[in-house]
Amino acid sequence: MNSYQNKPAFIVVKRFILLLLFFICAISLQAQQLVDVSQLNKRNGVKVRVEGKLIDVKWPAGRNGHGRLVLDLEKGMPLFKSVGVESKAEFKEIAAGLDPAFILTIGKRTLDPKSGGWDVFFDRVPKKPYKSYLVNFDKRSASVSSSGAHTIIRISDMQAASFRGALEITLYNGSPLFNVAAVMATEADSTAILYDAGLVSKTQVWQNISWSDVKNVLQTTKVVHETAAKDQEVKYRTIIGQSTVGSLALFPPPHQYFYPLDEAFNLKFTWWGRNYGNLMPGYGMGIRQDPLGDRRYVPWFNAPPKTSQRLNFFCLLDTGTSAEVLEEVKKFTHSDSYVPLPGYKTMASHFHNEFIMDVVLKGLPVPEKPEFKEVLKKAGVNIVHLGEFHGPGHPKGPDEERLKELHALHEQCARLSDSNFLLLPGEEPNNFYGGHWLSFFPKPINWIMSRKPNMPFVSVHPKYGKVYRIGNKDEMLKLLEVENGLAWTAHARTKASTGYPDAYKEEPFFKSETFFGAAWKAIPADLSLPTLSKRVLNLYDDMANWGLKKHVIAESDIFTITEQNEMYAHLNVNYLQLDKLPDFKDGWQSVLDAMRQGKFFVSTGEVLIPVFTVNGKQSGNTAKISSSGKTKIVLSANWTFPLNFAEIVSGDGKEVYRERINLNNTLAFGKEQFEFTVNLKNRTWVRLELWDIAANGAFTQQVWLE
Repeated sequence: MNSYQNKPAFIVVKRFILLLLFFICAISLQAQQLVDVSQLNKRNGVKVRVEGKLIDVKWPAGRNGHGRLVLDLEKGMPLFKSVGVESKAEFKEIAAGLDPAFILTIGKRTLDPKSGGWDVFFDRVPKKPYKSYLVNFDKRSASVSSSGAHTIIRISDMQAASFRGALEITLYNGSPLFNVAAVMATEADSTAILYDAGLVSKTQVWQNISWSDVKNVLQTTKVVHETAAKDQEVKYRTIIGQSTVGSLALFPPPHQYFYPLDEAFNLKFTWWGRNYGNLMPGYGMGIRQDPLGDRRYVPWFNAPPKTSQRLNFFCLLDTGTSAEVLEEVKKFTHSDSYVPLPGYKTMASHFHNEFIMDVVLKGLPVPEKPEFKEVLKKAGVNIVHLGEFHGPGHPKGPDEERLKELHALHEQCARLSDSNFLLLPGEEPNNFYGGHWLSFFPKPINWIMSRKPNMPFVSVHPKYGKVYRIGNKDEMLKLLEVENGLAWTAHARTKASTGYPDAYKEEPFFKSETFFGAAWKAIPADLSLPTLSKRVLNLYDDMANWGLKKHVIAESDIFTITEQNEMYAHLNVNYLQLDKLPDFKDGWQSVLDAMRQGKFFVSTGEVLIPVFTVNGKQSGNTAKISSSGKTKIVLSANWTFPLNFAEIVSGDGKEVYRERINLNNTLAFGKEQFEFTVNLKNRTWVRLELWDIAANGAFTQQVWLE
């Protein structure tokens, strides 16, 4: 006989209810232990619901209503149970059953102090043994926290070889944009890495995969789930999955994902299909790196011990077509161009295109509109400073050969310049001073990088006019002084300038006003940083503490320039304070004056700083500071990706001080004026950096303090 038959019915019901409540509480407690939401700000518009092993997150996505992710922590189940947008209480599921997947490729960094240590560029990592690993993901626990207008979902654990870490999904209020990152660190020293990543599924999720080809034409292929993975050449670094309801665009940080190379070749940076790399199970799409790079010097990314490397990509949701979501992605980089800014002109520097030696003087047909000019004009570059004869040519003579080459350079620069585009001659002489450096004159100058004892410093040639012959560093300085030119260290403290300008900082030519300073490019690459490379920015601060009023200009330092190339990832520009472009025939002294006076800022393109003042003084000027040190900094900024932080950098002649100001309450596509009050007592200089959530940024030149 059943024992319950001898008990009153209400007792049986009561016990059943108690057991049910206990069971519910146990499940609730388990869910709370599995998912920590204690650091979630419930007032920033994000709604999180935890049910068992499901995390349902909705965030305000601007005009798109709300973005929504349903994450499944059950082992063996896809993490992204559902991805979509919700508008007016109607949920549109764009995709379901997706898993983030990462392949981590680990190689060996050559750390030789003579090559720059961690700042090394001349490293051939793929020439040494390396191995690729699928990152294992064990969904043990999760947390959901707020950081300003960002919501961070962290799920542990992830592991590949000696690397350990967790998955982070970051949602950005005001946009249907989110970031997926494997955040991992290693204890191993001398490590260089690459990563491929994407979203994969066991079942068919997408109807079509789309991308823009390098001619800017949208291409679409119908999904056949058994199609083997294919590396895809694209423009805008974006691959798109389209379902019956909408589209998901997947793309990397536009500059940070591309480790430094001498070429901007398009190495098929996206992929789609099944079993990518013979490591990712299922069908997917994503981003990738070619381990061999441009087959020259291939340094990959630095991964110093105990640094949290962010192997990440972005996703953008849209209920429209692939073409529509691609247009939304393009807005983040202004369609891969540098937008006009009133009162400024854009200048890019350091291009070894070798148009003169490889085309003009080779007897080949000279195109009326060379491809490199069209590419740079489309990118919104107003002024291009060349670095011709970097290898080819006869910089040291014979004299007639050298003068013929310079004449062709000046002639082509004049021909190809127009009212909106100025092509300016420049070289990387690499003579006299030490290391590598750039020269820049305000008009065409004929000079030969050698002088025989019986030859004068300056003479007049019957065809080419005034000619300078330079035999040493003193004569080089004299030429720059006489012709009002500028010189600066190229790729300072790395490449063939390792150890420079430090090695000649006491030389008269370096202390001279003709020596402008140094050039900045993102060398090295390190995915643990929320910024691009600090190598030259650190030098900038050192030079200021040396008591020298030097400046830092952006440089690209690449060779071929074609429409097919992934140019934008490797470009950066200087926004010079110029109301108009000078005419080539009249010279371009105003360009050098803006540089010399520090009237410019450097930008990757997504972040702009049209206004920066310190107690009312612009960069390049001197501001007075009160005895209390209280100082007012005004910053006007435009941006595409949400901002991350501003950093006020100052020095007192000995130490460098950094004050970071969190700007993670900003939304995408903003324009705002900020005012900061800081204490700069006993400081002698100050400058500012501004960085967004994709490690794009801009930095000003210094304001000097007294």
